[in-house]
Amino acid sequence: MTTFSLLVCDDSAMARKQLLRALPPEWPVEISQAAHGAEALERIREGGIDLLLLDLTMPVLDGYGVLAALREEGLECRVVVVSGDVQDEAVRRVTELGALAFLKKPADPMLVRETLQRLGLFSGTATATPAISSNEPTVNFRDAFREVINVSMGRAAALLARVLGVFVQLPLPNVNILEVGELHMALADAQSDERLTAVCQGYIGGGIAGEALLIFHDSEVESMARLLRRDAACASSMEMLLDMASVLIGACLSGIAEQINIKFSQGHPQILGQHAPIDELIRLNQQRWQKTLAVEFSYSIEGHEIHFDLMLLFTEDSVPLLTQKLAYLMG
Repeated sequence: MTTFSLLVCDDSAMARKQLLRALPPEWPVEISQAAHGAEALERIREGGIDLLLLDLTMPVLDGYGVLAALREEGLECRVVVVSGDVQDEAVRRVTELGALAFLKKPADPMLVRETLQRLGLFSGTATATPAISSNEPTVNFRDAFREVINVSMGRAAALLARVLGVFVQLPLPNVNILEVGELHMALADAQSDERLTAVCQGYIGGGIAGEALLIFHDSEVESMARLLRRDAACASSMEMLLDMASVLIGACLSGIAEQINIKFSQGHPQILGQHAPIDELIRLNQQRWQKTLAVEFSYSIEGHEIHFDLMLLFTEDSVPLLTQKLAYLMG
């Protein structure tokens, strides 16, 4: 009997591990893995891949690029997208490019089973001894936490997309433990004369605490106000930034809390530095930030000259507790 061949493509070892565990255990399938889209395409070009489980946000070549290349080159391979980017527009685009289905991360075993059955890829009964031939990847803290953040920021982007009626482009999140000086460097991607406004919101739950920092470039505030159909006058723009911060930070923290099974209490968002250079923001807050576990990523809005940076700054003593919470995902 010919064995069904499956390729799992995701840059996150954590995501690949979760997906492998979500597959029906009795499914007789041979599994291989790829860490980015270009690697997956090379494997498909060699032939013999029946189904590709494909992430969207990846380095080298993203999922959209893989789907476009499959169509352009006429490569025969069925594709199911498994992504943290759950925007309605993302689902529409991958469907238009030929994906057979879309599953949100982290993959739910029942939904995976139902999708495979609906597509006629799995009968629901084992006809042979399962032939799974792929080792689960080893996952470290950084990769596990990065994937939790990836899923959370995807949910936040989907909410923002609905509120603004736009498509939000998602980056790869960057997870680092930084000293305050290194945090300065991470934030200083803007030019030295760039004027910034930052909104800060504290959070705590299950012994894990930190602050979320949402940084807006002043030159783009007027464009955001137009999207929200608001006057960009100072008082109105500050209210708008606080509203956007509340939506984004709240959705992101909610996504993290759900995945690691805790509940965060959030403080009120505050304007941290109004029309101030980044040097001044760091100087005013370096005592409370000290050494921190920093997660940084930038949202950009397609078709508009708008982007803003979101950083989650976890206190140093939160790291052991986060590690414990992630242990069941890494195990």
